[in-house]
Amino acid sequence: MSKEIKTIGVLTSGGDAPGMNAAIRAVVREALHNKVKVMGIKRGYRGLLNEEIYEMRAKDVSGIIQAGGTILGTARCSEFRTEEGQARGAEICRKYGIDGIVVIGGDGSYRGAQALARNGINTIGVPGTIDLDIACTDYTIGFDTAVNTAMDAIDKVKDTSSSHERCSIIEVMGRHAGYIALWCGISTGAEDILLPEKYDYDEQKIVDHIINNRRIGKTHHMIVNAEGIGHSTSMAKRIEAATGVETRATILGYMQRGGSPTCTDRYYASIMGAYAADILVAGKSNRVVCYRDGKFTDLDIEEALAMQKNISDYEYQIAWNIR
Repeated sequence: MSKEIKTIGVLTSGGDAPGMNAAIRAVVREALHNKVKVMGIKRGYRGLLNEEIYEMRAKDVSGIIQAGGTILGTARCSEFRTEEGQARGAEICRKYGIDGIVVIGGDGSYRGAQALARNGINTIGVPGTIDLDIACTDYTIGFDTAVNTAMDAIDKVKDTSSSHERCSIIEVMGRHAGYIALWCGISTGAEDILLPEKYDYDEQKIVDHIINNRRIGKTHHMIVNAEGIGHSTSMAKRIEAATGVETRATILGYMQRGGSPTCTDRYYASIMGAYAADILVAGKSNRVVCYRDGKFTDLDIEEALAMQKNISDYEYQIAWNIR
């Protein structure tokens, strides 16, 4: 029989994402409902090693569900990438009586959770990343808010781009994954969508597309460019020189991480956070909470990290067909 879980910890790691607070709230409230004590760990794995740990009560998560960011904070920690740092993190958990930890974050955060599990601390991962790039789940906390924030900004830029008859390059987040760019590009009617997974770096195609559109009377041109391709400002200069069309770059940046989470992000984050607390209390470890095929479930972290996720060829083709 697995050890009875009396105290769990919760931390957020990696990039912040709207909805993380909803997940934290659900972890705390669900654990307390099950008569389990909860310890909040500030600033991710760095905070764990620095023993920034405090008991969380129901009132500590009151009024946070609508707030962006994470009340626990997040930080990078090179020491926790070492075996010595991981072992020390597990010892600190035992010092504070923490039997298991809910880790809210992305792939890198899961690897930290793996390490704690190897060192005897039950761990459950919850997918918190705006990039939608975790292969084991159809949904990640923060994506819906981020993509709607970016879409709204692109719509606004498109208005002024049309007024000035410009070409506009809008750079959205997504260093290795183009989901924000793809969704925003399709949803705003962008003429070109540049994704890290698909872009062939042939700018002449874009130049030809702009020139051909001008010939048929189109007065503006919108390019949604993923952060992983980047260089939007220099790209704008080259395109303007090649086409004679005034071209401007707008980099949306970290605004996509902030803001009040959408209903979708609050709902899914709440269910995932509560689910994580439940399976941790039940004695599970080294698992990742997922939303797959319309159901909330969990997978082994090893299996989850081994999965690969790619942009759908069909969806990408549709983006080109209907631009």
